[in-house]
Amino acid sequence: MNEDFEMLEQVLLLALLYKEPNESVQDILEMLEEGRAMTMAEGKEIVSKLEKDGAIVDGKLSFVGMALANKAQEAFKL
Repeated sequence: MNEDFEMLEQVLLLALLYKEPNESVQDILEMLEEGRAMTMAEGKEIVSKLEKDGAIVDGKLSFVGMALANKAQEAFKL
């Protein structure tokens, strides 16, 4: 996995961590694409990987996903 993919994964994890309760994973992907943070294809690839890893379950971050998101949050702190 390259550094760009890892950074995009962290961005997506953070977006999911801070999403509104009524927002879906698809809503988050659309917002990230609109903001040019990533393409829809990249986002779907990352979501698929995170689902396989058990970080996203039923459209929400699992305990594993929350731990990864918190780790990503630390990586972005100055």
